[in-house]
Amino acid sequence: MKLIFAGTPQFAAVALDLLVARGFDIGLVLTQPDRPSGRGLRTVPGAVNACASAHQLALAQPMSLKEPDIQARLRAVGADAMVVAAYGLILPAAVLTIPSRGCLNIHASLLPRWRGAAPIQRALLAGDRETGITIMQMDESLDTGAILLQERIAIDDEDNAQTLHDKLAHLGANCVVRALHERLPPRAQDAASATYAEKISKTEALIDWSKSAIDICRRVRAFNPAPGATTLWNGKVLKIWRAEPVLGIAGTPGDVASVDIESIVVTAGEGAVKILELQKAGAKRLSAAAFSGGSALVRGTQLGT
Repeated sequence: MKLIFAGTPQFAAVALDLLVARGFDIGLVLTQPDRPSGRGLRTVPGAVNACASAHQLALAQPMSLKEPDIQARLRAVGADAMVVAAYGLILPAAVLTIPSRGCLNIHASLLPRWRGAAPIQRALLAGDRETGITIMQMDESLDTGAILLQERIAIDDEDNAQTLHDKLAHLGANCVVRALHERLPPRAQDAASATYAEKISKTEALIDWSKSAIDICRRVRAFNPAPGATTLWNGKVLKIWRAEPVLGIAGTPGDVASVDIESIVVTAGEGAVKILELQKAGAKRLSAAAFSGGSALVRGTQLGT
C-alpha cells in the first residue's frame, strides 16, 4: 500500500517509523518547515524530518498545502491513503480527496471528546480517568470526521503529559496500521458530546493556590514537561514538576505548612500540595529533599508572591 505521511513532532514520528517497519510504501513525507528553537534559536529538524531522513524517504516542507505545485506533487505520488498525525497545517478539500482512500488522522483522544490542539493536557486537567486514540476519516472541519477505530487506555494517577503522550504515540501507531489493513466502517461523531481542547497558554501554568490541591496537582501533571507549572517565591519563578494532593490539611493558601526529608507541603484552597520535585529559575530540577537542604524555603514561607 502506498502512502503519503504528514506530521511534525515525535508523536507523529513514532507512527512513521512503525509504518516503514511494517512495509508500507511511503511515497512522500510532509512536515512543517524547520523553525528556530531553544535558547540559541538554532534551526533544528523536527522529529518527523529526522525520521524521514533516517529512512531516506522523499520529504517536502511546504508552508501551505493550498498551492497548485504541492497539490500536483501529492497527486503524482499515486497514494492509496494519507496518514496525518499532529501535522499542524490545514488540509484543503482538494488535498483530502487526492488519495483513493482519503486521509486518516491519528488523534490523541476519544473523539468527540477533546477535539483540537491539546487533547492530552486537557484530559489531565479535567481529571479524566481514561483517554485513547481515534483513527478518523478526515473532513474539512477540525476533528469532526467519521470514526474508523478507537482504542482506550486508563490514565494513571502518576501520568503526566509526557508519559501519556508516549503511551498514546505507540498506541496510535499500532491503531493506524490496523486501520490501513482493515476496511473499517465509518461511524459519525456525536457532535452534541464534543468538547474542545484549546491550545495551552503559559498563563494557565501559573498556580493559583486558592484552588483545590487536586486541581493544582492536575496542573502540575498536565504541564510537565511544557510549559511547567509555576509559582512565585520572593518574586522569582519556581517550577513544580511533581506533586501529590494531601487531604485534611487547612491553612492560608500558598503557605508552606511543612518541610521534611521527603517533601515540601503547601496549603491550598482545599487540602494541601505535597511537592516532590521542583526547580528554581536557571537551576536544575531537584527532589524536594535536595532542594530544601540548600534553600531558605522553610515552614511559614508564602508562595505565589
